[in-house]
Amino acid sequence: RIVQDNGFGDRITVIKGEIETVELPVDKVDVIVSEWMGYCLIYEAMFDSVIFARDKWLRPGGMLLPDKASLHLSAIEDGKYKDEKINFWERVYGFDMSCVKEAALSEPLVDVVDSRQIVSNVECIWTADLLTVTKAEMQVDVPFKLVANRNDYFHALVLHFDAGFTQGHKPIWLTTSPFARATHSRQTV
Repeated sequence: RIVQDNGFGDRITVIKGEIETVELPVDKVDVIVSEWMGYCLIYEAMFDSVIFARDKWLRPGGMLLPDKASLHLSAIEDGKYKDEKINFWERVYGFDMSCVKEAALSEPLVDVVDSRQIVSNVECIWTADLLTVTKAEMQVDVPFKLVANRNDYFHALVLHFDAGFTQGHKPIWLTTSPFARATHSRQTV
């Protein structure tokens, strides 16, 4: 209804369904818009569907929104956070729940990180041109170097991502950096 209400019904067709099984009334499309970014950018592996749609339906020279992405790593000092989220499991209401602590350590936490708690440089560990990236290139396995920027503890690693919409007349970047205003995606600790 939004398309109709805004006068674009003659130019935009909305089709609902799973991208791998939906049938389009055309051979190629001009634009693909997708909100595929999960926490830690690629953790939920939703970009595979975008690659499928891009390779099957996007016309040469077509627009993919977003069309660029990068993943960044830094270190955080936050003993209080660690106590609340991890050490909490040692004794819960008088019960020994320490076996849960190991599971809690193996899962990423998605939360807003206060930029004042970043204690290292921010290292870009992965970038991609989403118009050409392959599934194999969606894997992140790179060496990195973090350098402390003050005398403090490193309690955890923090990941954030940037997504670029650079094919239009004015490039726009969405960032989930702890140094920017908080977004729905937050950071991954």
